[in-house]
Order: sequence, then C-alpha cells, then structure tokens
Amino acid sequence: NEVIRKTFNEANTDENCAGVITWMHTFSPAKSWILGLQEYRKPLLHLHTQFNREIPYDTIDMDFMNENQAAHGDREYGHIFSRLNMERKVVAGYWEDEDVQKQIGSWMRTAVGVVESSHIRVMRVADNMRNVAVTEGDKVEAQIKFGWEVDAYPVNEIVEAVNAVSQADIDTLVEEYYDKYDILLEGRDEKEFREHVAVQAGIELGFERFLDEKNYQAIVKDHDYQAVVTHFGDLGGLKQLPGLAIQRLMEKGYGFGAEGDWKTAAMVRVMKIMTQGMKDAKGTSFMEDYTYNLVPGKEGVLEAHMLEVCPTIADGKISIKEQPLSMGDREDPARLVFTSKTGPAVATSLIDLGDRFRLIINDVDCKKTEKPMPKLPVATAFWTPQPNLKVGTEAWILAGGAHHTAFSYDLTAEQMGDWAASMGIEAVYIDKDTTIRQFKNELLWNSVAFRK
Repeated sequence: NEVIRKTFNEANTDENCAGVITWMHTFSPAKSWILGLQEYRKPLLHLHTQFNREIPYDTIDMDFMNENQAAHGDREYGHIFSRLNMERKVVAGYWEDEDVQKQIGSWMRTAVGVVESSHIRVMRVADNMRNVAVTEGDKVEAQIKFGWEVDAYPVNEIVEAVNAVSQADIDTLVEEYYDKYDILLEGRDEKEFREHVAVQAGIELGFERFLDEKNYQAIVKDHDYQAVVTHFGDLGGLKQLPGLAIQRLMEKGYGFGAEGDWKTAAMVRVMKIMTQGMKDAKGTSFMEDYTYNLVPGKEGVLEAHMLEVCPTIADGKISIKEQPLSMGDREDPARLVFTSKTGPAVATSLIDLGDRFRLIINDVDCKKTEKPMPKLPVATAFWTPQPNLKVGTEAWILAGGAHHTAFSYDLTAEQMGDWAASMGIEAVYIDKDTTIRQFKNELLWNSVAFRK
C-alpha cells in the first residue's frame, strides 16, 4: 500500500509527469491500491495486455499461469476504479500492436492537455459582445473545473504597450511580412497599404510584449500557456481591429477567442498544447460558422471569421489583404487570407449550461469549395459535419453549441472526450453514428447524470 501511495504522490508532484500507466501483469489485490488512487490527481491509463501474444501450449504450467495473469489481475484492479467511481482510460490489446501503441500515444497527448490546462491564463481585452449568450460563462467555475485563470485588462493598457513599440522594430517585422506573404494591393496605394500593415506589426509586438510582461507567454516558459480574447466593440486607442497580429500570435501558440469568447480561447490553447511537437501537424485554430451550401450532394458550412483564423491550417500560399471592416469603426485592417487544408478534423464547443459545462465534439470533413471567392477577404475553411449537414447541424443546435469552435486537424473526438472525462464534465459526440432520436435521449440522460 505504501509503495503504491508513494509512487502516485511522486507522480503528483513531478512537473515532468503528465500521467501514469498501470498494468496488472500478475494478480494485485485491489485494496492495496485504494489509498494511492484516492490521493492521485493526474490522468491514469489502465493498459490491459500481457507480455506473451500466444499461450505457450507445449510448456505452460502453473508457474507460468501464476506469473502471467493480467486477465485476472486487471479485472480485480478495474473493479476498484468502478467502486471508487474514478475516471480512467482503458486500452486493451497486445502491447506490440501498432493500434494499441497509437491509442497509448493518443492518450498521452490528452494527459498533457489535462495537466497543462491548470496553467492556462486568458487575457481578456474588454468584455463579451453585448447581448450574446453562448460566449458567456462562469469564470469562477471554470477555474475550479479546469484551472483556467480568466483576467480582464482595460484595452488602453494594451494600447500603451502597442504605442511603445519602436518604429525600427515595426519596420523589421513589416519586412518579415513582405518576405513571407504575398502582397495583394488590389489597386490600393502601396504606401498606404504598407502603413496599414505596419499598424498590425505594432499590435503584434505590443500585444506579445504585454503578454510576456504579465506572464501570459504562449511558448513553454515556467509552464504558462496562454490565450487572448478581443472584442471589436471595445478597441480604445487601437487604430485597427487586431487581425494579422492575432493570426500571427495564434500561429505562435496562443489561443484566441473573438467577441469576448474566453472559453473558446482557452480551448484553442488546450488543443494547441495537445498537438505540440506533433510530426506533420496540419493545424489548430479558432473558427466560426458563417453560411451554408445547401446544394444536394455538395452540402457544407463555410467557416471563417472577420479576420482571425490561424495560418497553421492554411493550404498553399498566404496573402495579405486590406479591406474595409464596419465592425470596430477603425481604419481598414490588414489580414492574412488563405484557404484551409482538406481532410478529417474535429470541431469542439465548450458551453456553460448554468449548472454544468458541456463539451460538444463534432467530427467534420474539410473540403475545398467548388469555386473561388474573390470578393471574400478572409481566411476560410469549408466542411461537412458528420454524419451529414442536416443531422450534424440539428444535433449541434439541440446540444446548445456555439457559433465559435476550437478546431483541429490533428486531434480526434476520442482525445477530446478523454480530456472532458478527466475534467469531470459532460461530453457529447456528433459523428457518423449520430441519429437525432438517440442524441436527444443522450442529452436527457446526461441532464440527470451530470446534475450538481
């Protein structure tokens, strides 16, 4: 009992440990685990496997049976979790099989997301968009459940940081923009265009320096992982709505939410944490549902935002455009414009139902639009929710999902569901197996199961 307890508590205090994997190779009486499990605070995976793939028919004896009894020991161990009503991930199969190793690796990323969630701090610039309900939420309960610190700063404090950026630093960053992206003047005066781009460079540098000063770093530094929230209705002394600047910050690893949506900002950051270091990652971003294509056989949702879509999801060239924007009542903001990659992805929405949080998880299939959209000056994605547009959107609306999503090509519904389970919150899945009858029943059952 004491060895188990000590091992778990060492895991609790080890900042480099995101979780524990256990396997009952031999019989292990589960009462021995009670004290340690009760004190353990991180994600746990129960690997149900055995060392030998095949029964050694010619040599098996009782010594072998006594030393290779995961089929026995793991059931005893699994029982105590159910008795303690504790969350854990169970992966069954032969340990050398690729699918088992992939499941373990997938869970390890979720475990990192769970543990690092408690280090997330969200910097809110202004409040939520007036009269909008779904972006609101209980920030105290969010800190209790997820560990998120959600702090507000007056916009003009950030403006001071933006105004303090030197012209030399701005010029250097503008040159970087011009080297990295295609410049689409589209008839605009080149000098004026560059001046507007320079405004975004100043915003990027000013925001990042303010975030760094206040310990809201996005990159690993003392285990602080961060997110930014802006609102076009409160820009103070900013000359433009942050567009290109926010897109670049997201690319560096910051979470983001528009119109005061701090829940989505934090979820984008969680999902970026979970994909960190992933080989051939396709990208993670803040996103918003805009308009439908309802042509039979070509159904889908056009995804975008006014400006702020992360360039990690871009497919092909990325351009800088400047276009008028009525929201914010400021000068024409510069923004990065591109189309997204194709393939399977996951879109999530974390909502506050008053008595609990719910994570809605939708498998989506990203595609290319049939035709270019030359007059739409924003980055876009186009996807069809599973199982199809009709059922997927009906289920999303029934679940109370937001118009903002935290979206990723690199994570799965299983990983996001495991994250929600570790956080002790409700999760609902919209995927190829969803039917509206089943989904409505699930929401009804969950309203009882997750009631405080």
